[in-house]
Amino acid sequence: MAIKNIVFDLGGVLLNLDMQRTHRAFENIGVKDVAALFNIGHAASYFKDYEVGTITDAEFVQAIKKHGAIDVPDNAVIDAWNALLLDFPPERIELLRSLKDKYRVFLFSNTNAIHLEDFHRKYTATYGGSLDDNFEKAWYSHLIRLRKPSVESFQYILHDAGLTAAETMFIDDALVNIEGANAAGIKGVHLEPGKTILDLGLL
Repeated sequence: MAIKNIVFDLGGVLLNLDMQRTHRAFENIGVKDVAALFNIGHAASYFKDYEVGTITDAEFVQAIKKHGAIDVPDNAVIDAWNALLLDFPPERIELLRSLKDKYRVFLFSNTNAIHLEDFHRKYTATYGGSLDDNFEKAWYSHLIRLRKPSVESFQYILHDAGLTAAETMFIDDALVNIEGANAAGIKGVHLEPGKTILDLGLL
């Protein structure tokens, strides 16, 4: 069945990321074992809770402070958390805009309120308008309270936009998310390291 819909991941696909910048920023404000912070975060509660909107910005910041045993202003934690968010390369935005003539184009991102505010600000400062203007619809995990790679999250977006799974392509740089999409009947495309969406031959 022909692909009629493309759903993009955000970080590492449309938005450049550098996780080491956030690691260094946390070290600079006194978090001693940054690797443990993130390893624990991805296995335990508050990182995932924050990505599905079940804790507030303030609760997330306090959880990091407590885990890192640091006493710094909240803004220092927020700035460190946002340090990984870089830029939207213009050629990727141009491709997105061109694709809208051929496909229904969507966004599905595992993210959080602090990051959303920052990357929207970065986009608007560079291009004007809103990032979401590039998509028929954008789904952010903390707003829909579902996150990749759960099959339920992909079923949600299919239902919400009235999409047929077999006509839908999902592009992500994390293989586990591709596996979740495939399990929902969507055609998952893994954006491998060193590749960009311009290498996928979408037009």
